[in-house]
Amino acid sequence: MTNPFTTLAAGPQGVDGVALAVFVFFFLAVTVMGFLAARWRRAEHSANLDEWGLGGRSFGTWITWFLLGGDLYTAYTFVAVPAAIYSAGAAGFFAVPYTILVYPLIFTFLPRLWSVSHRHGYVTTSDFVRGRFGSKGLSLAVALTGLLATMPYIALQLVGIQAVLDVMGVGGGEHANWFVKDLPLLIAFAVLAAYTYSSGLRAPALIAFVKDGLIYLVIAVAIIYIPLKLGGFGEIFHSAGKALAQTGPTGKPRGELASGPNAQWAYATLALGSALALFMYPHSITATLSSRSRNVIRRNTTILPIYSLMLGFLALLGFMALKAGTDTHGNAQLAIPQLFADMFPSWFAGVAFAAIGIGALVPAAIMSIAAANLFTRNVYKDFLKPTATPEQEHKVAKLVSLLVKVGALIFVLTMDKTVAINFQLLGGIWILQTMPALVGGLFTRWFHRWALLAGWAIGMLYGTLAAYGVASPTQKHFGGSNAEIPGIGEIGYIGLTAFVLNVVVTVVLTLALKALKAPEGVDETAPGDYTADIGDDGVTADLPPATAGAPGGH
Repeated sequence: MTNPFTTLAAGPQGVDGVALAVFVFFFLAVTVMGFLAARWRRAEHSANLDEWGLGGRSFGTWITWFLLGGDLYTAYTFVAVPAAIYSAGAAGFFAVPYTILVYPLIFTFLPRLWSVSHRHGYVTTSDFVRGRFGSKGLSLAVALTGLLATMPYIALQLVGIQAVLDVMGVGGGEHANWFVKDLPLLIAFAVLAAYTYSSGLRAPALIAFVKDGLIYLVIAVAIIYIPLKLGGFGEIFHSAGKALAQTGPTGKPRGELASGPNAQWAYATLALGSALALFMYPHSITATLSSRSRNVIRRNTTILPIYSLMLGFLALLGFMALKAGTDTHGNAQLAIPQLFADMFPSWFAGVAFAAIGIGALVPAAIMSIAAANLFTRNVYKDFLKPTATPEQEHKVAKLVSLLVKVGALIFVLTMDKTVAINFQLLGGIWILQTMPALVGGLFTRWFHRWALLAGWAIGMLYGTLAAYGVASPTQKHFGGSNAEIPGIGEIGYIGLTAFVLNVVVTVVLTLALKALKAPEGVDETAPGDYTADIGDDGVTADLPPATAGAPGGH
């Protein structure tokens, strides 16, 4: 999909005092909640990663639902999905089918991951890969991929906050000095860093209730109120179709109201590849492993699609912005914040801006915690200090979570926003290459560890080079995530092509290495580990075959 975003431009010069006051009220409220969360369900011995990084693995169905919703449906989703539709039309709707596809997929493997992780105390996917295949090298590859994919994702949450602040006129305008201009973002960052350091995963879990409630409220109002002001959905689609049919600098139409035959391969492969990749991200797994039982995971896969309905309504806001003639000041990311500012009374615009702003804080906190868990367990403990105590792991993770957020802040303040978006597109391609080791390992031990590592390397290399060769009207490289599929000739998602290549290399090399009797690592897991659940006494127990499903393969 062509990258519809450009550099963040200056918004309105005047400050909307009412909207700002409402925004600040909600921001202060969630800040207090973030610090109070340190005492919420706190264990007697809390200086360890299970407590700080996974919330004590104690969250039930509703807390997990809000946490996963807050984790997956971010401020960037709120801003970018309708912005893509505002810029290119129907192509931006790929996010809706991929969030529908993802839940049946994760129903098949996430309960198994929860069980084996709970049985062995795994905190990250890399912990599992190391234990399953007996390979620190493969584990390190998965960890580094997760870190690389997560960093730009955190940066984009800060971009979402910046877009809201810009529309509210906060920061002194385009010609203000850098400190005044960026001070509101620096304050938001400092608050986020402080309560994440103090409370760990409990902070975003508690704040997610407010975040999701506000988002549902805003979208419910917007999907009724704005069409009434614009003359109904018929008028909205008619005007959007005319706007998208206009030719751009390349001489081609700006986009399509409905995807044509030439876009179907790109649309389908992007939706499927994104669905496969979503729960490979460390923050998705961190929220999952915080659940108190495998049945919590199963229940969540059945109720999380409610968010997909919300996402479909959210996507329609892009068409509404076209009908309303929203002035984005040359930057599509401002489409939805500016639409809210134009259409809503100031007080409700403030509520909408708070929903987006808090929608950035929750996932940014979870992502920084997930990155800290990865570094602590799979770099620090595996390679730097194998004898690290739980207390030392706890201290390192808290410090790394701060460093990760500082890195994301520097990224946002010093680089063009397009760079952050490019790296996030690459992150999706990269993280998908960890799927054979993670999901494959949950069902079989047949793959050879060296073959998995080689397949990962080939997928990473191909995906990066293919993305580098994609140009757009605004940039020569990394201009999108679609390219020609070798041997087919159709345009499709680079990440899915790289994944297929990854799997082919893994299978071929596994056959070769097994024929050569190459040494395989020690598997520390057992079949019963993949179906274990929590008994009434709180102890992990094996489920009976009738409810456990298929045993773990070897």
